[in-house]
Amino acid sequence: MTMASCRSIMNTLRGTGNLVSDSSEKGYLALKTVMMPRDTNPYGTIFGGVTMSYIDLAGAVGAQHAIRQEGWPDQPIVTVAMNSVEFHEPVFVGDSVSFYTKVVRIGRTSITMHVLVEADRQGEPVRLTEAEVTYVAVNLNEEGRPPVPIRGE
Repeated sequence: MTMASCRSIMNTLRGTGNLVSDSSEKGYLALKTVMMPRDTNPYGTIFGGVTMSYIDLAGAVGAQHAIRQEGWPDQPIVTVAMNSVEFHEPVFVGDSVSFYTKVVRIGRTSITMHVLVEADRQGEPVRLTEAEVTYVAVNLNEEGRPPVPIRGE
């Protein structure tokens, strides 16, 4: 098989949506873990709720990273919404799963993150899940945890 035909096959596979094309499109690697048997459902795959929990954690890590990159104050953020979650492929025991984040938008008190979840299967990245999660900066010292400007203004 020639290098050109290998590239053609890879481009075809990328077009299916199951393979992630390259690292520049993925974003910030916020979390990486190996899925364990304790997290399986009766069908032998990983519970969607387990994946969603990791998505929430990765999104928060990615949001804090983005906030620091902007030079804004380091302050607590809390999850206010999982705006969307799309499960593309099942997650299996033993999958090495990576969670990549990108900023979607920044409001006065909030930051919304896109989280891409992929597994490395036989040397090929496979898109498993995507989500959009919104976090709000809060003041933990005041009753009711009121939102505060994310930029510290």
